[in-house]
Amino acid sequence: MGKKITYEVEENETIAECLDRIAKDGYQPVRRIEKPVFRQGNSEVEVAEQRVKFEVKKQ
Repeated sequence: MGKKITYEVEENETIAECLDRIAKDGYQPVRRIEKPVFRQGNSEVEVAEQRVKFEVKKQ
């Protein structure tokens, strides 16, 4: 198996726009990965944002 190719949803881009970009490049998503980005406040840790990535394969 070759190298894994991933696409990340860019800032100011919707998931649908990212999926369109993946299809335009000739790939199809096989796995969705969400990772939280944490921010530490005074006494607690909160989720600042969710980063979404897609693993893709050639169509």
